[in-house]
Amino acid sequence: MPAGFGHTAGMTTSPLMTDFNDDDFWVFGYGSLMWNPGFTALHWEPAVLEGHQRRFCIYSTHYRGTPDHPGLVLGLAPGGACPGVAFHVARDNAPAVRDYLRERELVGYAYTEALLPVALRDSGRTVTCYTFVADPSHRQYAGDLGVGPSAEIIMEAMGKGGLNRDYLINTVRELEDHGVFEAPLHDLLEEVERRTGTVMAGDGI
Repeated sequence: MPAGFGHTAGMTTSPLMTDFNDDDFWVFGYGSLMWNPGFTALHWEPAVLEGHQRRFCIYSTHYRGTPDHPGLVLGLAPGGACPGVAFHVARDNAPAVRDYLRERELVGYAYTEALLPVALRDSGRTVTCYTFVADPSHRQYAGDLGVGPSAEIIMEAMGKGGLNRDYLINTVRELEDHGVFEAPLHDLLEEVERRTGTVMAGDGI
């Protein structure tokens, strides 16, 4: 674990702060935001972000782990494509949603905020979405640990948001509900199930 890993970094100011269009504000969720956004949207659609892929590459010391026993959560890494959910937020609610997401995702986590083009699956439109990509320079960036080490971490970790394994389970189940089978996540879930000797079901959190 890197030196100083347990200390929480503050949120930094982003140049994107001046780039938002509150008249047409969209948020792209690819992990817990898909089933637990924590904000109200006008509507949502299944969507695909090209050029990025979902990976368990970020240590969690708060929501899905602790400083002594960090968990693993998802980030966007370069390459491939990432199916997820695009949320359309009302103009009047956009600043509050933006502030909420910054507090939830940027304080002490290895993310940077980004505005990226996302294809809406149902309507066929492409919209610019606010989302969070992994920051490889951050001390909580884990990179690609491989299936075995990742499963070992996820099996044991628990934080304010609950068991780390439930985060994995709920992501897989949510994607399945949208007709998406993502082999790396299924491989990871199967390894966790193999090590625990149980077939798991999500807790809905």
